Amino acid sequence: MPAETHSHGGPIGREDVVRIVCEQLAEILGIEVDAITLDARLRDDLDLDDYALLDLVEAVEHELGERSVGLTLDDDDLGEIETVADAVDCVHGRLSAGEEQPR
Repeated sequence: MPAETHSHGGPIGREDVVRIVCEQLAEILGIEVDAITLDARLRDDLDLDDYALLDLVEAVEHELGERSVGLTLDDDDLGEIETVADAVDCVHGRLSAGEEQPR
C-alpha cells in the first residue's frame, strides 16, 4: 500500500502499527499479509535475515515518518526484536515516547 494512504494526521494507534508492520513484512518477504501473525518469530518462522530486518526498519520509519517526525529505531532495539509482536511493541513504544515529549 502506498505511503500516501497513511499520511493523515492524528495519533497512531497500536492497530495502525500492527497493520503497517505486517504490510511491510509481507512486501519484503513476498508473502500474503494474512500469513503473518503477531506471534510469528521473525528469524525462525519467517526466515527474516539481518538485511531484511534492516529493510523492515527503514520501511516502517519511512511509512510512519510521514506522520511522526523523527521516528527512529536504534540498533539496540533490533537485538531485542524476536517476534512480529516485539517489532510492533518497539515501534509503538517509540511513537508513544515521542508523543509525550513537549513541543
